[in-house]
Amino acid sequence: MKKFQLFGLICFFIGGDLLAQGWKPAGERILTPWAEKIDVKNVLSEYPRPQLIRGNWQNLNGLWQYAITEESVQAIPSNFDGQILVPFAVESALSGVGKTVGKDNVLWYKNTFDLKRPSGTDQLLLNFGAVDWRCDVFVNGAKVASHEGGFDPFSFNITNYLKKGNKQDIVLRVWDPTDEGPQPRGKQIKSPHGIWYTPVTGIWQTVWTEVVPATYIISTKHTPDIDNGQIKVSVNIGGAVTGDVVKIVAYDGENIIDEATVPSGVGADLEMKNAKLWSPSSPYLYRLKIYLMRGTKQIDYVESYFAMRKISLKKDANGIERLALNNEFLFQYGPLDQGWWPDGLYTAPSDEALAFDVAKTKQMGFNMIRKHIKVEPARWYKHCDSLGILVWQDMPSGDLGANQWDMRPGQISGKNLDKIRSSESENYFRKEWRTIMDVLHNFPSIVVWVPFNEAWGQFKTKEITEFTMNYDPSRLVNSASGGNFFYTGHILDIHNYPDPAMPDPAVFGKGGQALVLGEFGGLGLPVENHTWQQKDNWGYQSFKNNEELLQRYQKLMTDLKRLIPMGLSAGVYTQTTDVEVETNGIMTYDRKVIKIPENTLNALHNELYRITVK
Repeated sequence: MKKFQLFGLICFFIGGDLLAQGWKPAGERILTPWAEKIDVKNVLSEYPRPQLIRGNWQNLNGLWQYAITEESVQAIPSNFDGQILVPFAVESALSGVGKTVGKDNVLWYKNTFDLKRPSGTDQLLLNFGAVDWRCDVFVNGAKVASHEGGFDPFSFNITNYLKKGNKQDIVLRVWDPTDEGPQPRGKQIKSPHGIWYTPVTGIWQTVWTEVVPATYIISTKHTPDIDNGQIKVSVNIGGAVTGDVVKIVAYDGENIIDEATVPSGVGADLEMKNAKLWSPSSPYLYRLKIYLMRGTKQIDYVESYFAMRKISLKKDANGIERLALNNEFLFQYGPLDQGWWPDGLYTAPSDEALAFDVAKTKQMGFNMIRKHIKVEPARWYKHCDSLGILVWQDMPSGDLGANQWDMRPGQISGKNLDKIRSSESENYFRKEWRTIMDVLHNFPSIVVWVPFNEAWGQFKTKEITEFTMNYDPSRLVNSASGGNFFYTGHILDIHNYPDPAMPDPAVFGKGGQALVLGEFGGLGLPVENHTWQQKDNWGYQSFKNNEELLQRYQKLMTDLKRLIPMGLSAGVYTQTTDVEVETNGIMTYDRKVIKIPENTLNALHNELYRITVK
């Protein structure tokens, strides 16, 4: 395999400080085409929070110093091991490091930036898209705060830690036990094999600062109501004082549709009569402008967007519940999308790469993606919103232990096989699940929440499902995709490999839940020079060439079509890309080979959507 070297020995500055010389991807694994375009001084430069855009910000991605020490070390190291490219996890090739940390060690980051103390009463926020897992943040040697959670964004106010002058030191201490701890960690495992992948430790999403006023807009919440022709908007304000008001303006292009001015802390219902409804065939997005006012003075301002769409259940003529988008049945079909990259692991090498998977999925004729056991950066969901892809969002699993699993193809026992988890483990799950739902609420593409998958750490299923339903009644809940079933939530979901199957409609069809096939397929085809390793790759059923693969996939589609009139509402094919030793992707792991042409898949998939259901 051709070795990849992007830069030779060159000198460069990050934040005004001269760092060590030279950077290249670590290791000899395959790389995506975007790896060759990386500029270490301009990494993932897009504003990372598309649902709350503020202009005064500074991207801190780039080359930082790193060190790996024993977990017992609490003091900031005096010497560092080298440089790491943020925001790529230390185990990844694109970090330039490619080392494993493990539960007995900690990972340190350090950098010096040009950051001025804001004028007047303005504040400086330090924002992280995601850091896996426990993160302590220091500014100029003083500890600011800590955060636990590998998939949720967080912010710290660092104003009072800034020193005179422009040079400010930022240090992170990160500890991540991967699969040796009780926290949500998705498919990471210390000894990767099969469907379990390389650990991801440390910063894996964009780091940035922004200047905000003492009273500022922390977040917004948008909930469409197409039946009543409204968009409900609430705004969370930090540091509000009596008399502060929020002005919310909805736009269709450049035209104002409706606006409202409400006291801080009070929500608004904007009228959206005859709204353009969002769907895969017409993914229309409206603009929002939000002003925080104190008298006649504008204190803060952000921009956002929303869509008018509804996801619900609707009975067909046979009394079987169906998935309905905007009150009409739409068969939902999409790939299981792991969101992993051979060079960046959890992190796409660029925003162009992040959008590529979504765009290709759309071109292939899928109308849905099941985001599997991972939460993506906010910009991924913006791409789904813009291109028109429905999203089923999984909660990243953790604390698997010795789980029992009573799942037989096409059969559901109903035995109570909930896992007993410690209170610490439960609390980690509950806290992060709630935060994930909060930070992703405004993305209209997300239509289904999936708390559990295949009994992986599945606990108190009825309680967690009902909490999810009550916490966000604007979406459907698939309580246990392919797992242990408790007849709770909106969806009954089985997994079956490789052929399509469904819960027996004669038994479960009128039980108040939509019937779906949450995973099937997994047809494998290793492509020479495009695999994670040279041999011992696998799929649920493997083939020797593209022609054999296509013939088998066509048979799957023929069989799937027969199930839709019987009551099947959705199907999820495994999977978008190869991942590490799995070669059952439609695309290779490096995204350089598409195993079945997009137009061929598009034609096959469009036949699914044309099936009439009364």
